[in-house]
Amino acid sequence: MKTTKISIIGVGAVGAATAFALMNHGTATEIVLVDINKKRAEGEAMDLEHGKVFVQPVNVYAGDYEDTTDSDIVIITAGLAQKQGETRIDLVNKNIEIYKEMIPQIVKYNPNAILLVVSNPVDILSYVTYKLSGFPSHRVFGSGTVLDTARFQSILSTEFQVDARDIHANIIGEHGDSEIATWSLTTIGGLTIDQYCDLIGFEFNESDKVRITEMVKHAAYEIIERKGYTNYAVALAVTKIVKAILRDEKSILTVSSLQQGAYGLEDVYISVPTRVGKEGILDAVEVHYSSDEVDALRKSAQLLSDIFEASKL
Repeated sequence: MKTTKISIIGVGAVGAATAFALMNHGTATEIVLVDINKKRAEGEAMDLEHGKVFVQPVNVYAGDYEDTTDSDIVIITAGLAQKQGETRIDLVNKNIEIYKEMIPQIVKYNPNAILLVVSNPVDILSYVTYKLSGFPSHRVFGSGTVLDTARFQSILSTEFQVDARDIHANIIGEHGDSEIATWSLTTIGGLTIDQYCDLIGFEFNESDKVRITEMVKHAAYEIIERKGYTNYAVALAVTKIVKAILRDEKSILTVSSLQQGAYGLEDVYISVPTRVGKEGILDAVEVHYSSDEVDALRKSAQLLSDIFEASKL
């Protein structure tokens, strides 16, 4: 039986939920939890271990970087959250200092692993991880807007009272306030939004598109206001990405990866439709979005480039 080893660095709300989701989906035979708070990592591992009887065989344990040796995938959820009054540059610089300590340790024990960054700001920290690791870019990428895309589909599902899985829609760009809802190619059951609305006699206009786009952008803020953090949906998004890698699904996902020409973008980590398989990033899929959407994508990329240039890496 082939063993599959996944290590999670950072066992806060997102890291723990990710371990739980991976375990439930039978994604790995071995899951290693590493956190600066070793007792918390041990507690989460013990709790998960006690549920082994209900899932496919898996060994979950807490450890140090050395215990992650020869992981297939290392998922990075560690990092500081943005505080009130703190700028994104402040947050980036604080997390860069953490990553300067963390990434060399991961690389030392996992020279052949795929590194999947989930910590925010995910686009910037994915680029930081790429630079610090020295890995080829196809083995370093971020969760990007996979979650935002799922939120978009979920909200449209509620709006149109249709199964979310029958909706094809993407959020591209930064995982953040400059992200773009690609309405030009959004479809429901193979029909454009306008065609579907005509079919069912549903009134839907540009103001509705603006409203829903803002709902997607502010979804995390709404959840954080109520419970203090988000963790479940992002854990499921990460699990989807992991399965695409381990099963060589060649799934098209809006992960954050290094752009080298698609949409005229160069040397920036940002989310666009991307094929993901066992080697990690296979290629970007240059979808024919509207000119306004592509312009917005380029502006989003410039924003990210400016933040990275202003950082202290």
